[in-house]
Amino acid sequence: MTRAISRVDAGVVRLWDGLDRALVLRLSIWFAPVLAALASMWLGQDANWDLRNYHWYNPYAFLNGKIGLDLNPGQFQSYFNPTIDLLYYGLATHFPTRVTGFVMGFLHGLNFVLLLMITRQVLGAGEAAAADAAPRRLALMLALAGCAGFSFLSQLGNTMGDNLTSLTVLGAIALLLRQWPQLLAGGARGAMVAALAGLIIGAGTGLKLTNANYALALCLALLTLRASLWRRLSTAFVFGLGTLAGIGASAGHWYWLMWKQFGNPLFPQFNNIFKSPLAAPISVADMGWIPKDWTEFLLWPFIFTFNPRRVIELPMTQILWPIVYVAFIAFIAQRLRRLWLAAPAPAPSAAATAGADTAGARMLLVFFALSYVIWLKLFAIYRYLVPLELLAPLVLWLLLHRLCALPAARVIGASCLLLAVIAGFPRVNWGHHGNAPRSFQVQVPAFADPSQNMVFTVHGDPPMSWLIPNFPARLAFAALGSGFPESPQFAARVATMVAARKGPLYVMLTANGLAPGPRQGGAVPDPDTIARQLRVHVAGQEILKRYGLTFNPASCVVYEAGFGGGKNSDPYQLCEVGKLP
Repeated sequence: MTRAISRVDAGVVRLWDGLDRALVLRLSIWFAPVLAALASMWLGQDANWDLRNYHWYNPYAFLNGKIGLDLNPGQFQSYFNPTIDLLYYGLATHFPTRVTGFVMGFLHGLNFVLLLMITRQVLGAGEAAAADAAPRRLALMLALAGCAGFSFLSQLGNTMGDNLTSLTVLGAIALLLRQWPQLLAGGARGAMVAALAGLIIGAGTGLKLTNANYALALCLALLTLRASLWRRLSTAFVFGLGTLAGIGASAGHWYWLMWKQFGNPLFPQFNNIFKSPLAAPISVADMGWIPKDWTEFLLWPFIFTFNPRRVIELPMTQILWPIVYVAFIAFIAQRLRRLWLAAPAPAPSAAATAGADTAGARMLLVFFALSYVIWLKLFAIYRYLVPLELLAPLVLWLLLHRLCALPAARVIGASCLLLAVIAGFPRVNWGHHGNAPRSFQVQVPAFADPSQNMVFTVHGDPPMSWLIPNFPARLAFAALGSGFPESPQFAARVATMVAARKGPLYVMLTANGLAPGPRQGGAVPDPDTIARQLRVHVAGQEILKRYGLTFNPASCVVYEAGFGGGKNSDPYQLCEVGKLP
């Protein structure tokens, strides 16, 4: 027994020591994205709510001339930049769900590669100077811990975009750290590095505007360069110009189209500024997640740890954020105490001096803190925190090595990270269905002249726009009573669209629990389904009534539809619409 335990112990030691080999690090760069791809493929067809609402409709509308023909069928999100969704749309249109899932998962897995690069840049040189250090192993463990976060794993392979655009945030940081000496030296080479980093993160911002806080935070963090005031300001300025260029490259075409169509490049957002007549003059911002007062603002990591519903719709367990938050407070208090006592800073530990120089780690800490504060003021939605969640283990390690002696920092840091990874491993995601040869299957009736027909939707939940790409492209759709900020001109546009079509007109409603075919004379559903459909019909009639319209329940016909494979039927019904007397 003793001999067996000794052999196991020796094997564990050999395995642990083997993780520090350069070959293991190189293999992980390839293996991690492939593992993420296989996990995504195993999860199956993405079925998240946003995909049903606009991630599938938007690229279709953009590629098929539906902008202006349809009227917000995906609610106000119908007018988000569709460029980020073109890849998924192309994959899901031409390949089975397994191929689509594999590619999306592989791309998301590249976050590990960039995170490993950042970790090596910040920690590698300093750890290598320590006699008992393991630079490759440490970087590998911190990168793996970063990719074990709840938000990243819960979005693995899906279309929400946070795992995809995080590549631009990490990519910009990795480039700056990699070229840190050139950045400090300034000149044309340093300006080129700053501009290219700005271009990368700007492209991500154009693809998804929620990344604007990371672009702003990184621009401000560049002011911490150990250089003259002019060098710092000029570097940040060039970075900002690169960011604007990146936004223009990934979103300029869309902003121009929105300006031509609606007079608002961000339509319908910020319409309090642009005042497009088709939408109400409001900002269209979701402020319901933001802390209510200064007490919540200061205690937010503790609040959303104990009550995750304040920042996310899914049940979430995590403890890393309070730990990082306390470490930041202790670090700031330590620095303020030294300033108050005018005491010299102690010699930094080996890990604290890691990277191209200490300023690179300092820039990362400043970026992290600023990004969190801006996120808290603008969004406070947890899934927008993917870049910071990925960096959090590394940031905690940096803070602990500035607060504690090296041996204590290692023990505390390893314990905290292990506990955080175990506690936060996601047991839920945003929705997946089984794999199938096609991502979407939708039964569509024949239309004699689609250009003379129109279909209304009258409920935002469940969303219906994912069905539209299967209908004829010249068939117009309009969502009424959805989350779109409707204006008097919106109602006038609906009336104009109705008047321009000879009909017939239809309303599209959810039909869960109903058998395919005509409702009139069809199979009698169970009482719960009857009650649910009655509520759907009553609510739909109320919304159509605002526009002088109504529909005949006896005309409703149920059609089959579904996502992916397996028993994932999601039928819908079309009912004929007429004008009220």
